[in-house]
Amino acid sequence: MPLYELKGEKPQLDKGCWLAPSAELIGDVVAGKNCSFWFNTTLRGDVMPIRIGDNTNIQDGSTLHGTHHRCGVTIGNNVTVGHNVILHGCQIGDECLIGMGSVVMDLAKIPSRSIVGAGSLVTENSEFEEGMLIMGRPAKVVRPLKSEELAFLKQSAQNYINYTKWYVDEIS
Repeated sequence: MPLYELKGEKPQLDKGCWLAPSAELIGDVVAGKNCSFWFNTTLRGDVMPIRIGDNTNIQDGSTLHGTHHRCGVTIGNNVTVGHNVILHGCQIGDECLIGMGSVVMDLAKIPSRSIVGAGSLVTENSEFEEGMLIMGRPAKVVRPLKSEELAFLKQSAQNYINYTKWYVDEIS
């Protein structure tokens, strides 16, 4: 399993978590139940802690890291972090979707039940209201989420719990 102890800290994963063979979790990383870490993801809890709630998926190619003596990464429950996302020293609330290729920088706060659109750049210290579609470079609020988009947020996290079962059954 690609878990690496560093400076006396070893990643701690709750029950039901799954790591792709090429995922790497290093140092002070703590994840809740039923999380998944997909191919070529890197979580570097070397300079600051990374905390992840239950039922959260970190998809292929994503990187999570903090800034030394400044800010770690905190992610809530039922969060989908899309492919090739960078989360750097930020906070992500519950039931969020961070779109593919997005970058969320130091001290930015994405509130619960929000979507960051694909390819967005959330700049340092950015804050938004809950339940919004946030997108652009730099990211701005585009509009409130529609009811079907809000319903999709939790479903997206559940989808990845289901996908994980295929991999556990066939390649783990």
